[in-house]
Amino acid sequence: MQMNRRQIALAAAALLAGTAPGLALAQKKYDPGASDTEIVLGMPMPLSGPVSGYAIVGKVAEAYFKQVNEQGGINGRKVKLLIYDDQYSPPKTVEVARRLVEQDEILAMFGNLGTAPNLAIQRYMNAKKVPQLFVQSGASQFNDGEKFPWTSPFLGSYQGEGRVFAAHILANKPGAKVGILMQNDDLGREIYKGLQQGLAGKSAKIVAQASFEVTDPTVDSQVVQLKTAGADVLVLAATARTVAQALRKASELGWEPDRYVNLAGSSVKMAFEPAGPERAKGAITLSAWKEPAAKRWAADPEMQAYLALIKNYAPGVDPNNSSGVSGYVVGQLMAHILRECGDELTRDNVRRIASSLKQPKIAMLLPGVSISTSTQDLHVFAALQPVRYNGVDLDPIGSVLSLK
Repeated sequence: MQMNRRQIALAAAALLAGTAPGLALAQKKYDPGASDTEIVLGMPMPLSGPVSGYAIVGKVAEAYFKQVNEQGGINGRKVKLLIYDDQYSPPKTVEVARRLVEQDEILAMFGNLGTAPNLAIQRYMNAKKVPQLFVQSGASQFNDGEKFPWTSPFLGSYQGEGRVFAAHILANKPGAKVGILMQNDDLGREIYKGLQQGLAGKSAKIVAQASFEVTDPTVDSQVVQLKTAGADVLVLAATARTVAQALRKASELGWEPDRYVNLAGSSVKMAFEPAGPERAKGAITLSAWKEPAAKRWAADPEMQAYLALIKNYAPGVDPNNSSGVSGYVVGQLMAHILRECGDELTRDNVRRIASSLKQPKIAMLLPGVSISTSTQDLHVFAALQPVRYNGVDLDPIGSVLSLK
Protein backbone atom coordinates (compact mmCIF):
# COMPACT_ATOMS: atom_id res chain seq x y z
CA MET A 1 0.00 0.00 0.00
CA GLN A 2 2.87 2.31 0.85
CA MET A 3 4.47 1.55 -2.53
CA ASN A 4 1.28 2.47 -4.30
CA ARG A 5 1.14 5.82 -2.56
CA ARG A 6 4.72 6.55 -3.58
CA GLN A 7 4.02 5.59 -7.16
CA ILE A 8 0.98 7.83 -7.18
CA ALA A 9 3.00 10.74 -5.77
CA LEU A 10 5.75 10.29 -8.37
CA ALA A 11 3.23 10.07 -11.18
CA ALA A 12 1.50 13.24 -9.97
CA ALA A 13 4.84 15.09 -9.76
CA ALA A 14 5.77 13.99 -13.28
CA LEU A 15 2.40 15.12 -14.60
CA LEU A 16 2.72 18.49 -12.90
CA ALA A 17 6.24 18.99 -14.23
CA GLY A 18 5.09 18.21 -17.73
CA THR A 19 2.16 20.58 -17.67
CA ALA A 20 3.47 23.45 -15.53
CA PRO A 21 4.77 25.56 -18.46
CA GLY A 22 1.39 25.38 -20.15
CA LEU A 23 -0.41 26.27 -16.95
CA ALA A 24 1.88 29.25 -16.41
CA LEU A 25 1.18 30.52 -19.91
CA ALA A 26 -2.56 30.23 -19.43
CA GLN A 27 -2.60 31.81 -15.98
CA LYS A 28 -4.38 35.16 -15.68
CA LYS A 29 -2.82 37.86 -13.55
CA TYR A 30 -4.97 40.56 -11.99
CA ASP A 31 -4.38 43.55 -9.75
CA PRO A 32 -7.15 45.56 -8.09
CA GLY A 33 -9.42 46.99 -10.75
CA ALA A 34 -9.28 43.96 -13.06
CA SER A 35 -11.17 40.68 -13.28
CA ASP A 36 -12.46 38.20 -15.83
CA THR A 37 -15.35 40.52 -16.63
CA GLU A 38 -14.36 44.11 -15.82
CA ILE A 39 -11.59 46.74 -15.89
CA VAL A 40 -12.01 49.76 -13.60
CA LEU A 41 -10.32 53.05 -14.53
CA GLY A 42 -10.40 56.52 -12.96
CA MET A 43 -10.35 60.06 -14.33
CA PRO A 44 -10.54 63.22 -12.19
CA MET A 45 -12.12 66.00 -14.29
CA PRO A 46 -13.00 69.71 -13.78
CA LEU A 47 -16.76 69.21 -14.07
CA SER A 48 -17.11 72.59 -12.34
CA GLY A 49 -14.83 75.53 -11.62
CA PRO A 50 -12.81 77.98 -13.75
CA VAL A 51 -11.83 75.52 -16.50
CA SER A 52 -14.97 73.38 -16.55
CA GLY A 53 -15.09 73.71 -20.35
CA TYR A 54 -12.42 71.02 -20.45
CA ALA A 55 -14.87 68.52 -18.92
CA ILE A 56 -15.56 67.63 -22.55
CA VAL A 57 -12.33 65.59 -22.44
CA GLY A 58 -13.85 63.23 -19.88
CA LYS A 59 -17.25 63.16 -21.57
CA VAL A 60 -15.76 62.01 -24.88
CA ALA A 61 -13.48 59.44 -23.22
CA GLU A 62 -16.55 58.09 -21.43
CA ALA A 63 -18.46 57.95 -24.74
CA TYR A 64 -15.57 56.11 -26.38
CA PHE A 65 -15.59 53.37 -23.73
CA LYS A 66 -19.38 53.09 -23.92
CA GLN A 67 -18.91 52.27 -27.60
CA VAL A 68 -16.07 49.85 -26.83
CA ASN A 69 -18.25 48.06 -24.27
CA GLU A 70 -21.18 47.84 -26.67
CA GLN A 71 -18.84 46.24 -29.23
CA GLY A 72 -17.76 43.55 -26.76
CA GLY A 73 -15.28 45.33 -24.51
CA ILE A 74 -11.54 44.72 -24.37
CA ASN A 75 -10.51 41.09 -24.57
CA GLY A 76 -14.04 40.25 -23.41
CA ARG A 77 -13.99 42.62 -20.44
CA LYS A 78 -16.19 45.71 -20.00
CA VAL A 79 -14.46 48.96 -19.02
CA LYS A 80 -15.90 50.91 -16.09
CA LEU A 81 -14.67 54.52 -16.22
CA LEU A 82 -15.20 56.51 -13.01
CA ILE A 83 -15.14 60.30 -13.46
CA TYR A 84 -15.26 62.58 -10.40
CA ASP A 85 -15.18 66.37 -10.20
CA ASP A 86 -11.85 67.79 -8.98
CA GLN A 87 -12.69 71.41 -9.92
CA TYR A 88 -9.12 71.85 -11.26
CA SER A 89 -8.17 72.33 -7.60
CA PRO A 90 -5.09 70.44 -6.29
CA PRO A 91 -6.58 69.70 -2.83
CA LYS A 92 -9.74 68.37 -4.47
CA THR A 93 -7.67 66.26 -6.88
CA VAL A 94 -5.91 64.68 -3.88
CA GLU A 95 -9.31 63.84 -2.39
CA VAL A 96 -10.55 62.34 -5.67
CA ALA A 97 -7.35 60.33 -6.22
CA ARG A 98 -7.57 58.77 -2.76
CA ARG A 99 -11.18 57.81 -3.36
CA LEU A 100 -10.35 56.20 -6.70
CA VAL A 101 -7.33 54.28 -5.40
CA GLU A 102 -8.45 53.30 -1.89
CA GLN A 103 -12.21 52.92 -2.24
CA ASP A 104 -12.88 52.19 -5.90
CA GLU A 105 -9.59 50.27 -6.31
CA ILE A 106 -8.96 51.34 -9.91
CA LEU A 107 -6.44 49.56 -12.09
CA ALA A 108 -5.14 52.89 -13.43
CA MET A 109 -5.89 56.60 -13.72
CA PHE A 110 -5.56 58.35 -17.06
CA GLY A 111 -6.17 61.56 -19.00
CA ASN A 112 -6.86 63.95 -16.13
CA LEU A 113 -6.25 67.64 -16.61
CA GLY A 114 -3.72 70.13 -15.45
CA THR A 115 -0.18 70.55 -14.21
CA ALA A 116 -0.88 71.69 -10.64
CA PRO A 117 -3.64 69.11 -9.94
CA ASN A 118 -1.48 66.25 -11.21
CA LEU A 119 1.62 67.41 -9.34
CA ALA A 120 -0.47 67.32 -6.17
CA ILE A 121 -1.05 63.55 -6.57
CA GLN A 122 2.13 62.45 -8.36
CA ARG A 123 4.00 61.28 -5.24
CA TYR A 124 0.90 59.56 -3.88
CA MET A 125 0.20 57.67 -7.10
CA ASN A 126 3.81 56.53 -7.35
CA ALA A 127 3.95 55.51 -3.70
CA LYS A 128 0.79 53.43 -4.26
CA LYS A 129 2.21 52.12 -7.56
CA VAL A 130 -0.95 52.98 -9.46
CA PRO A 131 -0.45 54.20 -13.06
CA GLN A 132 -1.10 57.94 -13.53
CA LEU A 133 -1.11 57.88 -17.31
CA PHE A 134 -1.40 60.46 -20.07
CA VAL A 135 -1.61 63.46 -17.79
CA GLN A 136 -3.05 66.36 -19.83
CA SER A 137 0.09 68.43 -19.39
CA GLY A 138 3.48 68.82 -21.04
CA ALA A 139 5.40 69.76 -17.88
CA SER A 140 8.82 68.15 -17.47
CA GLN A 141 7.99 66.99 -13.92
CA PHE A 142 5.81 64.27 -15.44
CA ASN A 143 8.64 63.05 -17.65
CA ASP A 144 10.85 61.42 -15.03
CA GLY A 145 10.82 57.67 -15.57
CA GLU A 146 13.50 57.11 -12.95
CA LYS A 147 11.94 59.03 -10.06
CA PHE A 148 8.25 58.72 -10.99
CA PRO A 149 7.89 55.64 -13.23
CA TRP A 150 4.11 55.42 -12.67
CA THR A 151 3.42 58.85 -14.22
CA SER A 152 3.46 59.85 -17.89
CA PRO A 153 2.49 63.08 -19.74
CA PHE A 154 0.07 63.18 -22.67
CA LEU A 155 0.91 66.50 -24.29
CA GLY A 156 4.14 67.38 -26.02
CA SER A 157 6.83 69.06 -23.97
CA TYR A 158 5.91 72.60 -22.86
CA GLN A 159 9.55 73.59 -23.12
CA GLY A 160 9.54 72.10 -26.61
CA GLU A 161 6.55 74.29 -27.51
CA GLY A 162 8.43 77.36 -26.30
CA ARG A 163 11.48 76.45 -28.40
CA VAL A 164 9.31 75.88 -31.49
CA PHE A 165 7.68 79.29 -31.02
CA ALA A 166 11.14 80.87 -30.68
CA ALA A 167 12.32 79.26 -33.91
CA HIS A 168 9.24 80.49 -35.78
CA ILE A 169 9.63 84.02 -34.38
CA LEU A 170 13.30 84.15 -35.41
CA ALA A 171 12.48 82.92 -38.91
CA ASN A 172 9.67 85.43 -39.45
CA LYS A 173 10.53 88.46 -37.29
CA PRO A 174 14.21 88.20 -36.33
CA GLY A 175 14.26 91.53 -34.48
CA ALA A 176 11.07 90.84 -32.53
CA LYS A 177 10.29 92.28 -29.11
CA VAL A 178 8.48 89.46 -27.34
CA GLY A 179 6.00 89.71 -24.49
CA ILE A 180 4.67 86.60 -22.76
CA LEU A 181 1.49 86.22 -20.72
CA MET A 182 2.05 83.17 -18.56
CA GLN A 183 -0.12 81.15 -16.19
CA ASN A 184 1.51 81.14 -12.76
CA ASP A 185 2.24 77.42 -12.72
CA ASP A 186 4.48 75.01 -14.56
CA LEU A 187 2.54 75.38 -17.81
CA GLY A 188 3.47 79.06 -17.96
CA ARG A 189 6.95 78.71 -16.49
CA GLU A 190 8.04 75.90 -18.79
CA ILE A 191 6.82 77.52 -22.00
CA TYR A 192 8.64 80.65 -20.85
CA LYS A 193 11.78 78.62 -20.21
CA GLY A 194 11.63 77.04 -23.67
CA LEU A 195 11.13 80.47 -25.23
CA GLN A 196 14.17 81.77 -23.36
CA GLN A 197 16.23 78.79 -24.52
CA GLY A 198 15.22 79.30 -28.13
CA LEU A 199 15.91 83.06 -28.15
CA ALA A 200 19.14 82.97 -26.12
CA GLY A 201 21.85 84.98 -27.90
CA LYS A 202 19.56 85.81 -30.82
CA SER A 203 18.36 89.14 -32.19
CA ALA A 204 14.78 88.70 -30.96
CA LYS A 205 14.39 89.55 -27.27
CA ILE A 206 11.88 89.00 -24.50
CA VAL A 207 11.03 92.53 -23.35
CA ALA A 208 8.31 91.73 -20.81
CA GLN A 209 6.51 88.93 -19.02
CA ALA A 210 3.30 89.05 -17.02
CA SER A 211 1.78 86.26 -14.95
CA PHE A 212 -1.72 85.49 -13.70
CA GLU A 213 -3.58 82.95 -11.58
CA VAL A 214 -6.00 80.56 -13.29
CA THR A 215 -8.76 81.86 -10.97
CA ASP A 216 -8.20 85.55 -11.88
CA PRO A 217 -11.39 87.02 -13.39
CA THR A 218 -9.51 88.90 -16.15
CA VAL A 219 -6.00 89.54 -17.48
CA ASP A 220 -6.73 93.03 -18.85
CA SER A 221 -4.04 94.76 -16.77
CA GLN A 222 -1.40 92.20 -17.79
CA VAL A 223 -2.19 92.69 -21.49
CA VAL A 224 -1.91 96.47 -21.08
CA GLN A 225 1.46 95.95 -19.34
CA LEU A 226 2.83 93.88 -22.25
CA LYS A 227 1.62 96.38 -24.85
CA THR A 228 3.16 99.27 -22.89
CA ALA A 229 6.50 97.41 -22.85
CA GLY A 230 6.59 97.73 -26.65
CA ALA A 231 6.17 94.05 -27.50
CA ASP A 232 5.34 93.31 -31.13
CA VAL A 233 5.01 89.53 -30.53
CA LEU A 234 2.64 88.14 -27.88
CA VAL A 235 3.07 84.58 -26.58
CA LEU A 236 0.14 83.22 -24.59
CA ALA A 237 0.90 80.37 -22.17
CA ALA A 238 -2.56 79.80 -20.73
CA THR A 239 -5.75 77.76 -20.83
CA ALA A 240 -8.52 78.60 -23.29
CA ARG A 241 -10.62 81.02 -21.20
CA THR A 242 -7.62 83.28 -20.55
CA VAL A 243 -6.45 83.05 -24.16
CA ALA A 244 -9.86 84.35 -25.28
CA GLN A 245 -9.69 87.22 -22.79
CA ALA A 246 -6.16 88.20 -23.82
CA LEU A 247 -6.87 88.14 -27.56
CA ARG A 248 -10.04 90.19 -27.06
CA LYS A 249 -8.29 92.79 -24.87
CA ALA A 250 -5.36 93.18 -27.27
CA SER A 251 -7.81 93.88 -30.08
CA GLU A 252 -9.73 96.41 -27.96
CA LEU A 253 -6.43 98.23 -27.34
CA GLY A 254 -5.75 98.38 -31.08
CA TRP A 255 -2.62 96.30 -30.45
CA GLU A 256 -1.74 93.97 -33.32
CA PRO A 257 1.27 91.84 -32.34
CA ASP A 258 2.04 88.48 -33.90
CA ARG A 259 0.35 86.00 -31.54
CA TYR A 260 1.45 82.52 -30.47
CA VAL A 261 -0.82 80.30 -28.37
CA ASN A 262 0.20 77.09 -26.58
CA LEU A 263 -1.59 73.91 -27.67
CA ALA A 264 -3.54 73.47 -24.42
CA GLY A 265 -5.16 76.90 -24.82
CA SER A 266 -5.76 76.97 -28.56
CA SER A 267 -9.25 75.49 -28.90
CA VAL A 268 -11.22 77.12 -31.73
CA LYS A 269 -14.49 76.69 -29.84
CA MET A 270 -13.20 77.59 -26.37
CA ALA A 271 -10.59 80.27 -27.16
CA PHE A 272 -10.64 81.73 -30.67
CA GLU A 273 -14.39 81.97 -31.24
CA PRO A 274 -15.10 83.46 -27.77
CA ALA A 275 -12.37 86.04 -28.43
CA GLY A 276 -14.07 86.88 -31.73
CA PRO A 277 -12.98 85.19 -34.96
CA GLU A 278 -11.67 88.42 -36.49
CA ARG A 279 -9.78 89.32 -33.33
CA ALA A 280 -8.13 85.90 -33.11
CA LYS A 281 -7.50 85.50 -36.84
CA GLY A 282 -3.82 84.87 -37.62
CA ALA A 283 -2.92 83.40 -34.23
CA ILE A 284 -0.34 80.62 -34.51
CA THR A 285 -0.37 77.45 -32.45
CA LEU A 286 0.53 73.76 -32.60
CA SER A 287 -1.83 70.88 -33.23
CA ALA A 288 -1.83 67.10 -32.96
CA TRP A 289 -5.27 66.15 -34.29
CA LYS A 290 -7.78 66.96 -36.98
CA GLU A 291 -10.08 69.91 -36.37
CA PRO A 292 -13.72 68.71 -36.42
CA ALA A 293 -14.99 72.00 -37.89
CA ALA A 294 -12.48 71.99 -40.77
CA LYS A 295 -14.08 71.38 -44.16
CA ARG A 296 -10.94 69.59 -45.38
CA TRP A 297 -11.76 66.65 -43.10
CA ALA A 298 -15.51 66.43 -43.84
CA ALA A 299 -15.21 63.26 -45.95
CA ASP A 300 -12.41 61.73 -43.86
CA PRO A 301 -13.45 58.25 -42.54
CA GLU A 302 -11.81 58.86 -39.16
CA MET A 303 -13.66 62.15 -38.79
CA GLN A 304 -16.96 60.53 -39.77
CA ALA A 305 -16.40 57.80 -37.17
CA TYR A 306 -15.63 60.43 -34.50
CA LEU A 307 -18.74 62.48 -35.29
CA ALA A 308 -20.85 59.30 -35.22
CA LEU A 309 -19.44 58.49 -31.77
CA ILE A 310 -20.46 61.92 -30.46
CA LYS A 311 -23.91 61.66 -31.99
CA ASN A 312 -24.61 58.19 -30.62
CA TYR A 313 -22.87 58.20 -27.25
CA ALA A 314 -22.44 61.86 -26.22
CA PRO A 315 -25.33 63.77 -27.82
CA GLY A 316 -24.92 66.75 -25.48
CA VAL A 317 -21.31 67.39 -26.55
CA ASP A 318 -20.44 70.01 -29.19
CA PRO A 319 -18.99 67.85 -32.01
CA ASN A 320 -16.94 70.78 -33.33
CA ASN A 321 -15.09 71.40 -30.06
CA SER A 322 -11.61 70.01 -30.77
CA SER A 323 -10.90 69.54 -27.05
CA GLY A 324 -13.22 66.56 -27.28
CA VAL A 325 -10.78 64.95 -29.71
CA SER A 326 -8.25 64.94 -26.87
CA GLY A 327 -10.58 62.67 -24.89
CA TYR A 328 -11.01 60.45 -27.94
CA VAL A 329 -7.26 60.12 -28.51
CA VAL A 330 -6.42 59.48 -24.86
CA GLY A 331 -9.23 56.92 -24.66
CA GLN A 332 -7.84 55.07 -27.67
CA LEU A 333 -4.37 55.06 -26.12
CA MET A 334 -5.71 53.60 -22.88
CA ALA A 335 -7.66 50.95 -24.80
CA HIS A 336 -4.54 50.07 -26.82
CA ILE A 337 -2.59 49.46 -23.62
CA LEU A 338 -5.33 47.31 -22.11
CA ARG A 339 -5.50 45.18 -25.26
CA GLU A 340 -1.74 44.74 -25.20
CA CYS A 341 -1.95 43.60 -21.58
CA GLY A 342 -4.02 40.59 -22.60
CA ASP A 343 -4.73 38.54 -19.46
CA GLU A 344 -1.88 40.14 -17.48
CA LEU A 345 -3.91 43.04 -16.17
CA THR A 346 -1.51 44.21 -13.51
CA ARG A 347 -0.64 47.79 -12.73
CA ASP A 348 3.01 47.14 -13.48
CA ASN A 349 2.22 45.69 -16.91
CA VAL A 350 -0.01 48.68 -17.71
CA ARG A 351 2.84 51.01 -16.71
CA ARG A 352 5.41 49.06 -18.71
CA ILE A 353 3.39 49.07 -21.93
CA ALA A 354 2.53 52.78 -21.57
CA SER A 355 6.24 53.59 -21.36
CA SER A 356 7.16 51.74 -24.56
CA LEU A 357 4.64 52.87 -27.20
CA LYS A 358 5.83 52.50 -30.79
CA GLN A 359 3.54 54.29 -33.23
CA PRO A 360 0.21 52.74 -32.16
CA LYS A 361 -2.63 53.19 -34.63
CA ILE A 362 -4.65 56.11 -33.24
CA ALA A 363 -7.46 57.73 -35.23
CA MET A 364 -7.79 61.51 -35.77
CA LEU A 365 -4.09 62.44 -35.64
CA LEU A 366 -2.81 64.89 -38.27
CA PRO A 367 -0.56 63.46 -41.00
CA GLY A 368 3.02 63.26 -39.75
CA VAL A 369 2.14 63.63 -36.07
CA SER A 370 3.77 60.72 -34.31
CA ILE A 371 3.43 58.94 -30.97
CA SER A 372 6.28 57.21 -29.18
CA THR A 373 7.33 56.76 -25.56
CA SER A 374 10.31 55.32 -23.74
CA THR A 375 11.51 55.28 -20.16
CA GLN A 376 13.87 58.10 -21.19
CA ASP A 377 11.09 60.25 -22.73
CA LEU A 378 7.51 59.61 -21.63
CA HIS A 379 5.87 62.49 -23.56
CA VAL A 380 3.33 60.89 -25.92
CA PHE A 381 3.72 63.30 -28.84
CA ALA A 382 7.09 63.28 -30.53
CA ALA A 383 6.14 65.92 -33.12
CA LEU A 384 3.37 68.48 -33.71
CA GLN A 385 2.04 70.47 -36.66
CA PRO A 386 2.28 74.30 -36.63
CA VAL A 387 -1.09 75.82 -37.62
CA ARG A 388 -2.65 79.27 -38.06
CA TYR A 389 -6.22 80.25 -37.22
CA ASN A 390 -7.96 81.51 -40.38
CA GLY A 391 -11.10 82.81 -38.70
CA VAL A 392 -12.92 79.47 -39.04
CA ASP A 393 -10.46 76.65 -38.41
CA LEU A 394 -6.71 75.91 -38.42
CA ASP A 395 -4.50 75.89 -41.51
CA PRO A 396 -1.23 73.91 -41.45
CA ILE A 397 1.87 76.08 -41.93
CA GLY A 398 5.15 74.42 -42.80
CA SER A 399 6.12 70.92 -41.80
CA VAL A 400 5.60 68.89 -38.63
CA LEU A 401 8.20 69.84 -36.01
CA SER A 402 9.87 67.65 -33.41
CA LEU A 403 9.42 68.47 -29.73
CA LYS A 404 11.89 65.85 -28.52
